[in-house]
Order: sequence, then structure tokens, then C-alpha cells
Amino acid sequence: MKNNRKKISAVIACYNDGESIPIMHQRLTKVFLKIDVDYEIIFVNDGSPDNSEEILYEICLKDDKTIAIIHSRNFSSQNAFTSGMIESSGDAVVLLDGDLQDPPELIEKFYKLWVEGYDVVYGIREKRDTTVFLKFAYKLFYRVFKRMAYIQIPIDAGDFSLMDRKVVDAINKIPENDRFVRGLRAWVGFKQIGVSYHRPERMFGKTTNNFFSNFRWARKGIFSFSNVPIEFIIYFSSIIVFISAIALLFYIGYYFVNPAAPKGITTIIVLVLFLGGAQLLSISIIAEYIGKILEETKNRPKFIIDKIFNKKPESPL
Repeated sequence: MKNNRKKISAVIACYNDGESIPIMHQRLTKVFLKIDVDYEIIFVNDGSPDNSEEILYEICLKDDKTIAIIHSRNFSSQNAFTSGMIESSGDAVVLLDGDLQDPPELIEKFYKLWVEGYDVVYGIREKRDTTVFLKFAYKLFYRVFKRMAYIQIPIDAGDFSLMDRKVVDAINKIPENDRFVRGLRAWVGFKQIGVSYHRPERMFGKTTNNFFSNFRWARKGIFSFSNVPIEFIIYFSSIIVFISAIALLFYIGYYFVNPAAPKGITTIIVLVLFLGGAQLLSISIIAEYIGKILEETKNRPKFIIDKIFNKKPESPL
């Protein structure tokens, strides 16, 4: 008899989350049993230097609904999610960070909205347990990103989400290597809705996020889904040319009126420094886009899998 129960795949990106993994597994199992669905739990160990692999091996021995993907090194959380999404077989896929900052219990709300007809249900980080500076930086980034992006980007929405199988398949087909999953999730479209939640601090260990890593993260998002930096160069250059022309006309006119005026070098130095800085800024923006093109043209694999525990056999159908 055919099983008509929906199946949900949970994909958890893990890096140094050995202490969190058993708790995450326990909480996810409890949630899936509560909402009465078929399920699979896919942990992606993205090159963790701790004992995550050993812990995952022990869990997989005891639970055949748990799959563990072991990457050969750290390829980033975005590629860890991609790895798990490709391996997943559920009617819907839930993405979570392995540090327990994304509460598994919220999946119940995600599931209800999915059943109602939404293709994507994402978490909105309404409140964060972090420093005042980082709270301000996160808020600023999402609002700037939303205004700069050429697609509709939800404010304060991270990777934590439930996506229907057709959405997952659409994202998996995108050949992009330098991936920004929450941006791709918005780019593919479909019917989407957000659910607000409180994001706590890591339960164990120290976060790897700092100002510089978050700055790199912001650059990835902006340069992947916005043409504003290039447009900025065009407008900025036009303004400089206009101001320079006005200044030149003023300079010529001034010396016609007052030939005895001193011919100092200060103005020239200031102009050279200003124009030099503008050129370096423009070159750096262009270089960022060229760097992204270079990464895509290399066509290297997004990740390399070392081993998989409890890998399910391919369906003959």
C-alpha cells in the first residue's frame, strides 16, 4: 500500500558543532514525530576539526533515518546546504544551522504554512542575542541589500527555511558556484511567506562570525544580486567629470580676471588625491565582479564528499 504521508528532509550545515549535533537530532526527531510526517535528517559535516564525524557515525548506526555527509574540507555553509539539498529526497526540505540558533520547533509552523499552499516558508530574525554593534550591522545590511538588489529580498531572513521540492529542484539546477542560498531562494520566486522568531546565541562554543567575516558575507550577497556598484561607478564618474569641467572653467575665468593670483600646488595635490582615490574605488568594484566571473569560469566542484553514512540507494522508479 502506498504511503501518502508527506516526507520532509532536514538539512543541517555543521562546523564545529559536535556538542550540538545530538541535541539537534533529538529535537528534530521529536518535532517530526509530533507533526506525523515521514522524514530524513541529513547532517553535512563541512570539514569540522572537532569530533563531529565520530558523533554522526554513532547516530547513524542507531537511526536509519539519519544521513551524514562528510566533506573533504570546509567549503562554506552555503555549499554544505547545497550538498544536503542534492542528497535530499523529501517533498520539502528544511535548512538549519547546526549550532541550534535555528529552533527546530519552528518547523511545525513552517509545515502548517506549507500545507496551506506556500512553497517557501522562511524564518525572520526578529530578535538576536548578540552585541549591539552586530545587531546594528545586521539590520543595516539587510536594509541596504534590499534596496540594492534587483530582486525582492526579505528583510532579516536567513537560511533557516522550508522549501517545497520544486523550489529545491530549481535551486539545485542553478549552475552558480559562489552560492548565496537565501538570495537564490528569493530569485527562483514561487509563493513565499516569513515567520518571525527569536534567534538565540550559540549553545556551545564560540561563533566564527566577526566583523570581517560578516563584511565578506555582505559583499557576496551584494555583488551576486545587485548591479548598483557598477551603476555607482557610472554616476560617480559622470559627476566627477562635470565638477572638473566646472572647476576648469572657473579656474580659467578667475585668472583672466585676476592674473596676479598666486599659483599654488595645494589645489593640484588635493585634486590628484581625490581622483586617484576615485579611480582605485572604481577599479576595486570592477575587480570584485571580475573575481566572481573568474570563480565561475573555473568550474570547480562546489564541494567534495569524502564519505556518506547511511546513504540511501537510488530509487528504481
